[in-house]
Formats: sequence, C-alpha cells, structure tokens
Amino acid sequence: MCEVIATVLENKKIAENVYSLTFYVDEEITIRPGQFVMIGVGAYLLRRPIAVCMAEGGRVTVCYQLKGGGTKFLSDNYKAGEKLSVLLPLGNGFYVEEGEQKVAIVGGGVGVFPLISAIRAYADKKDVYAYMGFRNQNCVCMEYEMRRGKSLVIATDDGSMGYHGTAVQAFMDDYEKIKPDVVLSCGPTPMLRALKNAMEGKGIPVYVSLEERMGCGIGACLVCVCDKTDGKHARVCKDGPVFEIGEVKL
Repeated sequence: MCEVIATVLENKKIAENVYSLTFYVDEEITIRPGQFVMIGVGAYLLRRPIAVCMAEGGRVTVCYQLKGGGTKFLSDNYKAGEKLSVLLPLGNGFYVEEGEQKVAIVGGGVGVFPLISAIRAYADKKDVYAYMGFRNQNCVCMEYEMRRGKSLVIATDDGSMGYHGTAVQAFMDDYEKIKPDVVLSCGPTPMLRALKNAMEGKGIPVYVSLEERMGCGIGACLVCVCDKTDGKHARVCKDGPVFEIGEVKL
C-alpha cells in the first residue's frame, strides 16, 4: 500500500447516479481483482473507499455511486488534469485456484464493478460465466467489459432488460448447466445472503466481497468491523473485503 498523487484522466457519468473515474499514476502498481482504493476528496476529512474496476499499468478506473456530499463533490470538481490523493492498493482481493476452471461471477448494483476486474483477470484463461443484476435498464453500464467471459446474463428487477429477477436467481437457473468450480460475488447484503442460502450444501467455494463504510482503509479505526461465524470479528478493509462466504455473518 502507498499514497500517490494521481492525475485525473476522465470523470464521467455512465449510468443513473453512477460515475466512472480514471486516473493515472507515474509508477506501475499491481492491483488484484477485488482490491480497492481510498480517495481523498477536497476538504472532507475521511477518504472515500472505491473498488477498482480496471487497472492497466499506471492507469486505474474506479466506478462510484452518488451517495452523499463527498461523492457529489468528487463528481463535480475532479475533471481531467486535476490531482487526486489516493491510497492503493488496499484489501486482499479475489483468488482463483489453478484447478478451478469454471468461474461463476454474481454481482448486483455497484457490486458489479469490482467483479469486472475479476472478469478481465480470468476471462483469457478460465471459463467465466457472469450474472449481473441491476434495478432497471437505466442502471446498466459497462456491459462491454462484462462480455469478456464465456457468457453474460444481465438481470433487472423490473424486467426492463434481460432476465426478469435477480442475478442470484439467474445464476441458480443455470447452475446445473454450467456446474461452476468457484463463485465470486459482490453486491448488497440481501443478495449475498440469498446466494449463501442457495449455495448451501453445494460443496464448492464461494467468495464474497463485502461493502462496508470505512474510515481509514488500513485496519486502524475499526469502523468496518464485521461479525464472523466463529464468534470473532474481522476488519473488512484489512482482513477483507473478500471472504469465503461461510466465514462471515450476512
């Protein structure tokens, strides 16, 4: 992990309340799928944690949703050429073992963005089956990146595009057909809970990236502590954000 001063290359709206921010750092930094960054925003005391969507050399893209004053300030004030203070890379990221050839990716909402980095990392050497859920067709974005794998199913809650239902439902409809070796997922807690229930007894590993509020991003402030199933606690920023789904309470 290091702090860098990055140069904004692009900061644009790509869907309803969703922006894509691309910045450049002078040094090449290795970022694993599922890792995140902490971005300093103006006079706001706390940095904003945002998952990495794409990283190539010194060029990094993150996607974020407008949720409050900090993200609104980020979208309005950081145009091409502006400087950003960024901590990166943070967290543990996703890992796919050598023998795990069929990779199912299940995402929902802004949870699709860290999964795009996983699709990009594994599509050339694994059979990647992606199931991505959105509220409606106006929220769908980055579809061209999601199509890098073997197949893509887009699900919308209202049926305005693709599968009418959730990404978990779409995935489970195809489960017996693809028979994945491993599942990678990120999304709202109710979605992850539904996935956990659906995969119980299947006997294959499922890894989830948790979305939590964070203060420091390095494990010091304990804002993002989650409960584990063994009665212990974990820091989502430092011990995660990726956990085996049976490790954590959802």
